Amino acid sequence: MNQRKFAHTAFFDETASSQRFVADLLEQADIHINGSRPWDIRFNAHGVIDNALSRGNLGLGESYMNGDWDAERLDEFFYRLIRAQLPEKVNISKLLYHAISSRLLNRQSARRAWQVGEAHYDIGNDFYAAMLDSRMTYTCGYWKEASNLEEAQEAKLDLICRKLELEPGMRVLDIGCGWGSFMAYAAEHYGVECVGLTISREQAEYGKQLMKRGLPVEFRLQDYRDEAEQFDRIVSVGMFEHVGHKNYRTYMEMAHRCLRDDGLFLLHTIGKNVRNTSPDPWLDKYIFPNGELPAMGQVTDAAEELFVVEDVHNFGADYDKTLMAWHENFEAAWPQFAESYGERFYRMWRYYLLSCAGAFRARDIQLWQFVLSKQGVLGGYHRAS
Repeated sequence: MNQRKFAHTAFFDETASSQRFVADLLEQADIHINGSRPWDIRFNAHGVIDNALSRGNLGLGESYMNGDWDAERLDEFFYRLIRAQLPEKVNISKLLYHAISSRLLNRQSARRAWQVGEAHYDIGNDFYAAMLDSRMTYTCGYWKEASNLEEAQEAKLDLICRKLELEPGMRVLDIGCGWGSFMAYAAEHYGVECVGLTISREQAEYGKQLMKRGLPVEFRLQDYRDEAEQFDRIVSVGMFEHVGHKNYRTYMEMAHRCLRDDGLFLLHTIGKNVRNTSPDPWLDKYIFPNGELPAMGQVTDAAEELFVVEDVHNFGADYDKTLMAWHENFEAAWPQFAESYGERFYRMWRYYLLSCAGAFRARDIQLWQFVLSKQGVLGGYHRAS
């Protein structure tokens, strides 16, 4: 049986009620089942509909990883799905345990905090080097005047330096420093000394290469809760998503403790539009264990009485472009990793990059940069742009 005929048969083998329900839902997003457009969903096996209805994005994502369905433009499929708010229209009772546990348990405790480093960031520096820009910057680029990924990431790093009003000789703490792209850029271009905290052994090992270049940067393999030194400036780029709502206040207290009274703190984080929603179960299982996106109010609640919010900048639409650039690099480099990582990893990573691009395109999730001060900047803070 050819694939087209099998896909047609697989769909109609589902229960009639599920067929009608899903087809009607997808029609609201202008997505056709077994259609010919790039964003249409095409079935390759039985059970996709029931799996998605019973297990939400966890079932849909695992079915995709197994090769049970495809969409040529996965990013456009998810953009349309999310923009039409279809996930909110499906009540999935079987995901109740995940929702309850994410709210009641401290899934980002000091003991569990290391899990994401081992599961995600330690999969191989060579893999990330092939996907990212030359500085290994694994956060959203700033595309205001950029025409490619390299320019967008440099623009983002410089924007942060200017927002922090860096001056030569300052000491800067980077909470969740990644592969040190910000620290290296700030040290080279602004003459500052940097200390970076990471829970990834691969990232800490990579950091030794920066230190061999004579840059005044230090990598500390430790949890943020253990830091006690004081710094002129603090930056945290793409790490707050791993903190968890039960630890937001602890995080802010740590930043307050470590920042000098006249210092500035820049917090760069992905965020969600509505609080008290559960983490995505597929991303939690396969990409970012124990991850949780904050709502804006949760950030400001945690900062209350500790910091003055000087500035908030949303450039979440730029993450769509960043993710699509990463995906392009990933696809180009995949032949050199295919044998080591395998087809299931390929489909998992493609699903991750393109589903997230679709979510940012639909403006369902955001990218915020907060600038915070302990006592308020006298005369007011003036944002760099």
